Amino acid sequence: MSTIAVVAGAADIGALRSGLPGHRLVATADLEGIDASLLPTVAAVIVRSGIRIQTADALRMPSLRAVLRAGSGTDNIDVDALVSRGITIRRNPHAGAQAVGEWVLTAALCLARRIPLGHNGIVNGQHLKAECMGADIRQLSAAVWGAGPVGKHAFAALQPFTSQIEYVSWPSLANGLPNRPPGELMRDADIHVIAMPLRQSTRGLIGAAFLSQVQARRPLLICAGRLETLALPECLDALASGDIGGLALDAIDSSHAFSAPQLPAATNLLLSPHIGAQRTDVRQALDQWITATIRETLGHGDQA
Repeated sequence: MSTIAVVAGAADIGALRSGLPGHRLVATADLEGIDASLLPTVAAVIVRSGIRIQTADALRMPSLRAVLRAGSGTDNIDVDALVSRGITIRRNPHAGAQAVGEWVLTAALCLARRIPLGHNGIVNGQHLKAECMGADIRQLSAAVWGAGPVGKHAFAALQPFTSQIEYVSWPSLANGLPNRPPGELMRDADIHVIAMPLRQSTRGLIGAAFLSQVQARRPLLICAGRLETLALPECLDALASGDIGGLALDAIDSSHAFSAPQLPAATNLLLSPHIGAQRTDVRQALDQWITATIRETLGHGDQA
């Protein structure tokens, strides 16, 4: 019987068992936690972000035929190396995109009303009502960096509530989308949503140069993608000094080393543990997609 490893809660293993009775499903916190006796039988691995899969992992699982990424980015997967070994890589960037767009709208409303500042102040023993004078989001303009599924849903979520919203011009931007050059939007936008994939060209893109160009506007900065697209120490310093008016970060995985002393004590900072797509309907849709993809890739397994 083939084994399917569900890593770090990437799927509801109970739902998968009911849909894939011919396969052995095992839950594991990480790839190293798979029982050594099962490694030769592992035919598929299901992951979300934060779990890296490289050639060495494939060598430990000689029967591996498929890696399913229950989400969008594949920066945690050595795609070329695995594909060269005949391993199929499948991902689903669409199931959770609308939910992440909803998180972006929530973050924008919270930052505009300075709710995280009030909350963080109370947690640290300060009553900051006077400092929590917020803005009407309907009077704010927005720029979206990235026009993939998450960027498009962030745009759609914000559009009814902002005064103006445009994409930042980028070489890969599809024709017909409203956009302006980065320099213009860094000068004019009150909200910047970062929803770019993590690539060499985007790693640390939102750093010192960006922050110096937006400083006069003191915008709200919302990261709906990988944290590594931000030069995070510089962004936190800009928040602490007031050069940006608020910062929201969602894609914080357990691998990111955050501790209270590293963070500004009472600022307009919203942190969430990668919950953008954490909705029951998204989980159900992903479980259904995983079940169908396993059947397509591996068949129905041992029905005996």
